[in-house]
Amino acid sequence: MRAAHRAVTRASLVIVMWVAMVGSVVADDFDPVAVRQRAIASLVEKHGPTHRDHIERGVTQAVALWRPEDGGADEFIAFATEHLLVDPAALDSTFAHFEYAFEMMDGHFLSMERELRHWMDEEVGPIQPLDRLMGGFDPSAHLTDDLFENKLAFVALLNYPVTSLEERLTKGSQWTRRGWAEARLTGRVTERVPAAAQQAVSAATAAADAYVADYNIYMHHVLGKNGRRLFPARLRLISHWGLRDELKARYSEKNGLERQRAIAAVMEAIARQTIPKVVINNPRVDWSPENRRVTVSKVQDVAPPAGARAAADTTREPDTRYARMLGVFHAMQRVDAATPDVPSHIARTFERDMEIPESEVRRLLEDLFASPAFPEVAGLIRKRLGRGLEPFDIWYAGFKPRARYTEAQLDTLTKRRYRTSEDFAADMPRILGGLGFAPDVAKFVASRVVVDPSRGAGHALGGERRGDPSHLRTRVGADGMDYKGYNIAIHEFGHNVEQVFSLERIDHTLLSGVPASAFTEALAFVFQGRDLALLGIGTEDEKTRAAYALETYWGACEIGAVALVDMDVWHWMYGHPKATPAELRAATVRIAQDVWRRTFGRVMKKQDTALLAVYSHMLAYPLYLSNYPLGHLIEFQLEEHFRYNGDLAGEFERVSRIGNVTPDLWMRTAVGAPLSAKPLTDAAERAVEALQK
Repeated sequence: MRAAHRAVTRASLVIVMWVAMVGSVVADDFDPVAVRQRAIASLVEKHGPTHRDHIERGVTQAVALWRPEDGGADEFIAFATEHLLVDPAALDSTFAHFEYAFEMMDGHFLSMERELRHWMDEEVGPIQPLDRLMGGFDPSAHLTDDLFENKLAFVALLNYPVTSLEERLTKGSQWTRRGWAEARLTGRVTERVPAAAQQAVSAATAAADAYVADYNIYMHHVLGKNGRRLFPARLRLISHWGLRDELKARYSEKNGLERQRAIAAVMEAIARQTIPKVVINNPRVDWSPENRRVTVSKVQDVAPPAGARAAADTTREPDTRYARMLGVFHAMQRVDAATPDVPSHIARTFERDMEIPESEVRRLLEDLFASPAFPEVAGLIRKRLGRGLEPFDIWYAGFKPRARYTEAQLDTLTKRRYRTSEDFAADMPRILGGLGFAPDVAKFVASRVVVDPSRGAGHALGGERRGDPSHLRTRVGADGMDYKGYNIAIHEFGHNVEQVFSLERIDHTLLSGVPASAFTEALAFVFQGRDLALLGIGTEDEKTRAAYALETYWGACEIGAVALVDMDVWHWMYGHPKATPAELRAATVRIAQDVWRRTFGRVMKKQDTALLAVYSHMLAYPLYLSNYPLGHLIEFQLEEHFRYNGDLAGEFERVSRIGNVTPDLWMRTAVGAPLSAKPLTDAAERAVEALQK
């Protein structure tokens, strides 16, 4: 592999140098071209001309990121003379030291950040003002600066190859595992983002996350159009996850339509920011979102939170949602100047983090709606519902096997089994056994997963140091885990299992994880799709497989449209960097409506809905949403592979251990084919035909 990397041409090295230098600040007396030539000449004289390619590459990579504070020309040449290595044994030993050091640094920094955030992330009592500051503190914010300041970064750049996305996509399949690990090592030190900028991003996303985590609606106080109560007492739903899941659950009820329309009206008000501020997280007022009426509640089903007002105030929330989005955007702008090769959060997301060009992501998402399956599936849903489709039917849940059960029936099953988060933790070995994992493997994985009570909807947080457990955060009510919480917990547990395998059983810790978040989402979906079977009530036959294809396809369409809104909003912010929250709100609503008309508006009458803008990810996890539809596409290809192979557990572990290579290489290694929407859209077409027989 190192030989393959050494074949990088001198022309490409000059390009790498020029691109990096565009964003670098150099001293007046530090001429990088002259220093590069002097250093190369000196090192070729020392090590011999047979090592010229290695020397030229290393010197070019290092000099491109050398700054005035790092020293002058003589200091650079002296440093390169001391630290550039040509002996294979020395290169192997130095690489091993780097790999161990980064595992320790990453792992311990993550542990610190996790503990500093636990008051915000876990249900451990009221959030104090100090906790928000703790949650916005990033202990690793200065790590990159420190690596350059003490010159560890330059040792890596002198000795191991920096690769471009094009090289990784076109040549990566020929590289060894060690070669991939080297590429990931240098990939960590090709940017010098100031610590202040990194800290600004951490603070902005923490503020947005805290806003989302505490954004609840007391549904017993949400009234229907006729003024009557529609929901049970003590039902508190977080936006958007809880609202969406409650809406989906109502498809199993004969008279659920009124409740669904009320929930959709709540979500529309959140997206448009017409929601009265007083109804957020407040059980002391009644609100009819469809009539836009707020009254002081005469019913107190729960104790009101501290500071909750009882006044029937209809003043809308003052664009707080969009102020939080702009806060994250402006923080990301501070990073832009330090990353000239990927000079925007959009570029960093798709080119650096996902390693899939944005144009390719858009094409995959648009392929979902271009398929003949789209109007056919919509027609099947319309037929099943016996009515015209309404905007909230993007969350249609009638294909799911659980549609045969009411929410109350499923809640009874899960609450009986999981009274506390500890009960779920104790059941993890059985869950893994039910998925086909051998007892020793199930015990190994379960011993490395810790279950915490979540303040939010739930999430998984993997370790980055072997021996540090993966954490599963799940929401459990006072009377036990309801079905929605269980469904999310099974999904997050899928993340945890992948995280354990891809860290604890990986050959190189620099390759731990998966290529992008879409891949861990896909593996989590594999677990989530078996939630009923793990409760002992799921079956599989030709009809359930057809239903699975339709559920996956419609879900991919729904979240795919949301992801397109997310991408378009970020392009709008970069085009309007001085926008106010009110201007961003208006633009987001307009973008959501435009995307709607191009997608779901083709099969529905209503054209002015803003529902696609309700997802909370747009605030705290910018541009993350595209990982979900891609995850559905990956999941479907994985499921077909697992079914054909017949060994879910063994193959789940194998593909988890492929590690952090490019998405295309990962897919070809995992299932023997590139990522595509076609397997899913073709299956959806066949499924419509099968279910209509």
